[in-house]
Amino acid sequence: VTKINYSVPKQTLVTIKVYDIIGREVITLVNGLQPAGYYNVEWNALNYASGVYIYRMQAGDFNDVRKMVIIK
Repeated sequence: VTKINYSVPKQTLVTIKVYDIIGREVITLVNGLQPAGYYNVEWNALNYASGVYIYRMQAGDFNDVRKMVIIK
């Protein structure tokens, strides 16, 4: 299980998606309107292969892309 922590300064549409290393979307973890606050989302990667994954968070005008490694 991987935890992703994030905060939202004001109510906005938040999307967090995970992609494999070649850019295919693997899963959408968050997709909805969220009020201001601190959040965390868990991704249980039990059914996914070990390797490098990328996750992208979009919240209003904010975009961030980060890398994570799943090791089993």
